[in-house]
Amino acid sequence: MDKQPLKESETVELKKSLAELKQGLVSITAILNKHQAGTLWFGVRNNGAISGIAANEKTLRDLSQAIAAHIEPKIFPRISEITIEGKQCIKIEFAGDETPYFAYGRAFMRVADEDRQLSVKQLKDLIAAQSRESLRWDNQPGKFTLADLDQAKIKRFVDRAKLSWDTPENALSKLELIKDGKLLNPARLFFGIKPIQLRCAVFMTTESSTIIDRHDFDGDILELIEEAQKYVLKNIHIGMRLEGLRRVDVPEIAVEALREAIINAFCHRDYYDPDYIQMAIFKDRVEIRNPGTLYGKLTIEDLRNGNVSQRRNPLIADLFRRIEMVEAWGRGMPLILRYAPDVDFREIGSLFIVAFNRPSFLEKPGEETVQKERTTIHKTIHKTIHKELHPTEKAVIDIIRENPGITRKALAKRLNLSEAGVRYNTDKLQTKGILRRVGGKKVGRWKVIEDRLDTSSDGEIGGADE
Repeated sequence: MDKQPLKESETVELKKSLAELKQGLVSITAILNKHQAGTLWFGVRNNGAISGIAANEKTLRDLSQAIAAHIEPKIFPRISEITIEGKQCIKIEFAGDETPYFAYGRAFMRVADEDRQLSVKQLKDLIAAQSRESLRWDNQPGKFTLADLDQAKIKRFVDRAKLSWDTPENALSKLELIKDGKLLNPARLFFGIKPIQLRCAVFMTTESSTIIDRHDFDGDILELIEEAQKYVLKNIHIGMRLEGLRRVDVPEIAVEALREAIINAFCHRDYYDPDYIQMAIFKDRVEIRNPGTLYGKLTIEDLRNGNVSQRRNPLIADLFRRIEMVEAWGRGMPLILRYAPDVDFREIGSLFIVAFNRPSFLEKPGEETVQKERTTIHKTIHKTIHKELHPTEKAVIDIIRENPGITRKALAKRLNLSEAGVRYNTDKLQTKGILRRVGGKKVGRWKVIEDRLDTSSDGEIGGADE
């Protein structure tokens, strides 16, 4: 017996008697098209007063047949007799996600407690939305099996989500990561043995012409979120403040806004696009770039107003919510705007970019600071370049440092290579901009560019090539 008074709403419809059966079936489809689940009562007036209804097994059977005959696609409701205030009523509980639903050949939408027939355009929009839903990446089975997942990762996630643990299969089922007996794509994203990737880089200036550090990370989605945050914080300025006697680090970009933007990038990116999520650190800004422009009809103006009504990967978002990395739909943008009101959102090509300004760039350092930063950059470039060289290329550079006038023939002898092999390596070094040939073939000389980052000395030394 239901003790709470009944009231009509967007998911509840009340009908006095079976004489209103047709209107009741219309209400079922209207509620399904809006909420995918609801309840219809017979024997209850629309003001909630219990009128009761005479019903028997045939009545319930006729109701079931009417629903089957007049509602498309087919649904399989639960029909039961309920006694309220000593009077018999009929309760129909229904659910379905194959929208749009039709009653008597027409489609309706629930608005408050009314059922409104859909226009042609509204019906087209509903069909398009359903198509997007069925084609969502996070709703698709992946080409992997349970053997491709790390059971320990699943167990840690289940513990963090405060769910009971028995078997990996049951855990994945509770997380809604199994559909028709097949594992869905997000299972590999969160628990896969084969990792996904993240690309990070630091640039020398406000443009991407010169990279001074680059690192690609492998891992699952939770690991990469942590790596992305650590990489950015390692490569931006950190200030400090005192709280009593305790020193507190204060990054130039608020950690709360940075972390939320990183989570959003992994949560809302287009996973059909094989490109990486990228962390790009410039002198004046930090950019978080994820494949996939804004989803549906969402605009940048909507974001700035804190309105997020559509999400590309709701199942992924729900997994984040389960472990309290996000709280609810639409929370992320207001949080970012609160901690970083000057954040910039852009769409370029197929990328969505979140850019945080670096206040340190706006400061005007003295000459001593400028020189110190220049020296640090030069050292970083040198170490990065040297780290990426092949051992043979390093050997070529070391020998040329000893004798900038050495010939390729002499280099070949020193390195135990053919002259063609030496030419191959010197050509590669010249292509990388590390080595330059100055002068003619007979009276030319080598110039090692990495040794002359400071323009006070050009490092050019004479020598013959043949």
